[in-house]
Amino acid sequence: MGNQVLKTKKTVLFIIIAVVLILVGSFSAQMFNTSFYSTKVSRISFDTQTGELSGLLYMPKGADAEDPRPAIITTHGYLNSAEMQDAGAIELSRRGYIVLALDMYEHGHSKNETQYESGSAFFSFWPGSLYDAAQYMYDQDYVLKDTSGNGIIAVAGHSMGGFSATMAMVTDEQSFAASGIRKIHAGLTMGSDYIWAGYLGVTSDVAAQAFGPRVVGKVAAHYDEFFFDTAAEATGNTVIYKDYINTAEGKEFLGNPSNPEEGTLYTLDNGGKRVIYMPSEIHPWNHFSLTTTGYQIQFYTEAFKGFTTENQTKSDLQSRNQIWVFKELFEGVALIGFFLLFIPIISMLLKVPFLSKASTKRYGLIEGPKTTGKKIIFWIIMAFAALFPALFFPTLMDKSGTGMTILKVAGLIVAGAAIVLGVIAYVRKGKDSFKTVIIGTLESLVAGLVLFLLVLKADDIFKTNRYFNAPTVNQILYWALIVTAVIIIITLASHYLAKNPSVTSSRLYGFVVNWKAVVSSLLIAIAAVAIGYVLLFIVDAIFKTDFRIWVWAVKTFEFSHVITCLKYVPLFFLYYFVTAITINANTEFLKGWKGYLMGCIINVGGLVLYLILQYGKLFITQTAFWPAQALSSILLFALVPTLIVATLYTKILYKKTGNVYTGAFLNTILMTMITVANTVVYNGIQ
Repeated sequence: MGNQVLKTKKTVLFIIIAVVLILVGSFSAQMFNTSFYSTKVSRISFDTQTGELSGLLYMPKGADAEDPRPAIITTHGYLNSAEMQDAGAIELSRRGYIVLALDMYEHGHSKNETQYESGSAFFSFWPGSLYDAAQYMYDQDYVLKDTSGNGIIAVAGHSMGGFSATMAMVTDEQSFAASGIRKIHAGLTMGSDYIWAGYLGVTSDVAAQAFGPRVVGKVAAHYDEFFFDTAAEATGNTVIYKDYINTAEGKEFLGNPSNPEEGTLYTLDNGGKRVIYMPSEIHPWNHFSLTTTGYQIQFYTEAFKGFTTENQTKSDLQSRNQIWVFKELFEGVALIGFFLLFIPIISMLLKVPFLSKASTKRYGLIEGPKTTGKKIIFWIIMAFAALFPALFFPTLMDKSGTGMTILKVAGLIVAGAAIVLGVIAYVRKGKDSFKTVIIGTLESLVAGLVLFLLVLKADDIFKTNRYFNAPTVNQILYWALIVTAVIIIITLASHYLAKNPSVTSSRLYGFVVNWKAVVSSLLIAIAAVAIGYVLLFIVDAIFKTDFRIWVWAVKTFEFSHVITCLKYVPLFFLYYFVTAITINANTEFLKGWKGYLMGCIINVGGLVLYLILQYGKLFITQTAFWPAQALSSILLFALVPTLIVATLYTKILYKKTGNVYTGAFLNTILMTMITVANTVVYNGIQ
C-alpha cells in the first residue's frame, strides 16, 4: 500500500513538473513574442473571395488610425504555418512596424473555399494568399499610405511564401495599371526563385519588369536545397552550393551590375532598389538564423526609410540586437513539458476502473541471443533494421530507382522462401509442430506479398486526392508502410534465426491480449492526447504561443485537420504497432538506458546517419550525398525527433502495461495529429 501511495505521489509530481514547464515556458515565450508587452499579438481572420485567411497580428503600442505605420505581411513555406515567421515578426514589430504573420490558404487556420482538381492543388494556395492579405491590410486605417494613396506595405515569405510574395507584387503592378495605386511598397523573398512562378507565366524577366520602383530583396542561401541554380534545377540535383548573385538570373534581378556584391542595395533606372543576401545556410535554417533575421531588419530599415513615424523610437536598433531566440528557446521548454506530460497522465488514467484493464499480465521477457553464432546473426539483423529506413529513404520518397526493384524482388523472394521453408519445417518436425510452422509461414508469406504489392503499385498508392489530401503525409506514410513490411520480415528472421523459437511464445511479444485491454488502451490514448491538446489550446488562447523548437512543432488545428488525421490513423497504426513489437522484443533483454538507446538506434539511427551523410558531404564538398533529395531530407528534421519520442513512449508504456497497444495508440494519434497540423492539407480537391 505504501509503495502504491509513493508511486501516485511521484506521478502527480511529474504532472506538476510537466505543467510548470509548459506554463513557465509559454509565459516566458509570450514576453519575448510581445517584446515585453510593447506589442500586442492577436490571432485575426478575414474573409476573401477565395475563403478565409488567418494570421498573427503584431501591433506595436501606439499604432492606430492616429499613428499609422508601415506594415509587413510575412508568410511561410510548404510545410509550415504563420508561427514559423516569429523571428522576423518579433524583431520588426519590436522596431515599431506592424506585422501580419500569415497562414496561407490550406495551411494552419486559413481556409480555401474553392474547388479544384488534384492536379492543380499545388497552385491553389500560394498564388493569391499574400496579395489577398495585402488587400485586407491596405484597407486598415492603422496601415500607412503615402500622400498619393500608395500603401506602405511589404510582402515577404519563405519558400512557397516567397513565390506568393512575387505573385503579390506582380498582381499589384497589374492593378496599378488600372488604378494608379500601388498597395505594395516592398518585397523580400527568402528561399525562393522563379521556378514555380514560371508555371504561371511569371518568369524572372516578367517579375523584374513587374517589380517596378519597389524595394525588393532576396535571401538566397548558399546551401539552399531547392533554388538559385537553374542548371541544377534542370538536372534535379539541387542540393549543392549556390552562388546566386553571380548567375544570369541574379544579375538580372539586380539590374545587371558589372561586379555585383552581396548585401549592396542597387538602384535601377526606374527608381526601384534591389539587394541579394547570401547566408551560408540550408533552406530551413533561414527560419532559425540570427544572420537571416539581421538581413530582414537591414532590408526593412532601408525599404521604409522616410516612412517611419516619430513614435517608432526603436526603428534604428542595430540588426544584431535580437531577442527572438529566447522566444524559441522557451517554446522549446514548453515542448519538453508537453511530451513529458503523457506518461504520468497515462499512469493516472490506468487507475480508472475500466481503463485499468489496459494493464495486462506480463508473461516474461524475450531473451536475447545466447550462443556466439546467434549473437552475430542478431546484431547483423539489428544493423540492417536500423540502416534500412535510411538506405531506402530516397527511393521510397521518389517511388523510383534501383531500390524499388530490389524491394520488389525481395518481397517475392521472402514469399517464396516462406513457402519452401514452411514445407521443409513441416516435413522435419511433423504434425506436432504444425501450428508453429503454419503461423510462421503465413506471416512471412503475407509480409513478402505486401512488400511486393506496395512496390508494384507504388504509383497508384497514396496519390494526392480527396481522401489522402496531405501530400507530404502521403510520402511519409508510404515510407512507413514499406518499413512496416520489412520490419515484420526482420522480426520473424530474428525470432527464428537469433532466438529460441521453442521457448519464445507469441504472448511474450505483448500483442496477444484480451479485447478489453485493447479498448482500454485506445481510450487511454485518446484521453491523454485530448488532455495534452486542451493545454495547448489554452496556451494559444492566453499566450498566443505554441510548443516548438525550429521546425519541430506542436500547434493548434482546425476541425478539418481532425478529419484528415482520422483518415491516416488506421494506416499509421500499422507502423507504430509493428515497430512497438519489434523494438520491445529486441531491446527488453538490455538493462537500463541501453535498451532505450538500442530502441532509438533501431528506429531512427539510420535516419540520423542519413542526415549526417547528406549535409556533412554538402558542407564539406559542396554537393550533398543524395543531391536530388531536397524536400524529403528536410522532412527528417521533424520526423527524427518525433520518432525518438515515439520510441521512448513505446518502451515506457510497454513496461507499464505489459502490452504494445497503449504506446502504439498514443503514438499513432499524437504523432499523426502533429504531422497533419504542420503541413499543407488540400480540402478543396473535387
